[in-house]
Formats: sequence, structure tokens, C-alpha cells
Amino acid sequence: MTQFLPDFDILKDRVNTDAALLHRGRWVTLDFILGIGQQDYIVSIENGRVTTIAARSVQTRSGQFAIRASAECWQRHWQNIPPRDYHDIFAMLAKSLVTIDGRLEPLMQNLQYFKDVIAALRDQKGTQDGGDI
Repeated sequence: MTQFLPDFDILKDRVNTDAALLHRGRWVTLDFILGIGQQDYIVSIENGRVTTIAARSVQTRSGQFAIRASAECWQRHWQNIPPRDYHDIFAMLAKSLVTIDGRLEPLMQNLQYFKDVIAALRDQKGTQDGGDI
């Protein structure tokens, strides 16, 4: 079985072409870690725009905060209509499906922005099941 890997180009395109989301994140300039299974990705944001998403290759490279979950958990979160407990990062946190650590102030100050950035990978094909998990 191959490791689930989302299409980060889609995330960048959806975030960087969403005028409302860009406006909401206009003051956000930072790096954060998005952990998918055993692999961490550094997501770099400048003035609300996602500039790069790259696999974290050096353990000393970090971000302001990290949001980590299993690949299966992210697959469920990114379905068109996610199942209960997978629809929101804080619902996933309450069920211990996701971990959040690091400097949480920028996350909390821009919570809806980050929730929308992460949800930008949601399946938009119109299916309700989002495919195989």
C-alpha cells in the first residue's frame, strides 16, 4: 500500500485564488507543519498566500506550530462531506485524531484562516464519500 499524499498544487491554487481567504489571511506570514502519517510538510505562507509546501527533510527546520494526523484521518477530513468527527480540526482534536503543538497564538489568532487552508484539499468532485480510504 502506498502512502497517501495529497496534491499540494491544488491546495496552493485553491488558497491563492480565493479572494476572501486571502483577505482573511493578509496578515499571516509564517511556516507551519502539516503532518500526514509519518511525514511532516512545511507549509510556508506569506501575506495569506501559500508559497511553498515541502517535505520536512531536516529535523531542525520547524514552523510556528504543527498539526499532525494519520494519513487515513486526513483522507476522511478531505472528503467532500467529511464524516462526523472528521469535519473540523478541533472536532478531530477532541477525539484525539489529530495533535496540535507548538506556538499556538498565531493559530488561534487566525483560526478560521488555517481551518480553511487545510480544508482547501477537500474533494470537490461532488461525491459524498470522497473515494476509497
